[in-house]
Amino acid sequence: MADGDKKSPVLIPGLNAVRETLMQGRSEIREVWVAEGKRGPRIEEVLQAAKKLGVPVFFRKRETFDQVNPGMAHQGVLALVDSFVYSDLDALVLAGLQGPGPALIVAADHMTDEGNLGALIRTAAFFGAHGLILPKDRSARVTPKVLKRSSGAYVHLPIVQVVNLSRTLELLNKKGLWIVGAAGEGPEPIDAFDWNRHVVLVLGSEDRGLGHAVKKQCHQLVRIPGTGKVESLNVSVAGGVILSEIVRQRRLGGRRLVT
Repeated sequence: MADGDKKSPVLIPGLNAVRETLMQGRSEIREVWVAEGKRGPRIEEVLQAAKKLGVPVFFRKRETFDQVNPGMAHQGVLALVDSFVYSDLDALVLAGLQGPGPALIVAADHMTDEGNLGALIRTAAFFGAHGLILPKDRSARVTPKVLKRSSGAYVHLPIVQVVNLSRTLELLNKKGLWIVGAAGEGPEPIDAFDWNRHVVLVLGSEDRGLGHAVKKQCHQLVRIPGTGKVESLNVSVAGGVILSEIVRQRRLGGRRLVT
């Protein structure tokens, strides 16, 4: 890195995350680090992608990786980018409403665990969500740990930060989206609700679930029907279960399971 840079770079650790960042070209990449002696087809893909973009690659000792990124499983590959760029809310909503199918936006109500956030980003991207909305305060942010946990999926999912999630949901309601909250006490099972509409799926925090103000904005609260002795699921796992049901219904033209 050049001396005198005013802004510290964001570190993106992990082979998949770095590869996807290079392939998509969505971030301003300063340089890529590869551990000395690291070889293999996927490393070659990273090297070729960096060369195509004109991004310098440096081979560093593994101790150097551990010094700049302590405690992180970097797999011997790092990318240094100027910053993570959050997306614009209006652009996200417009893309969802103008898509070939109903809009699908995920909102996380003060999710604080970075591992959960990274997993949710990957899950939402896998199921084709148009984007993810996060509150700025009392919420996990997009950090190197989150980027690593998402395994590069963040480049396929616009992520928006908002000052007030409740007010944002109210605005999205006025734009024609249904606000659906996931809650254990929800009266409607997810397979009985009709997801074939423009939807914002709201997931609660790990310890408190959905906040009172956010619940008031929800048109419907839904629950995941379980048959075992465990009362609840990890929030990112719960999100995956619900997103899977949404995709299932939409592929079948909105048909719900008969209960």
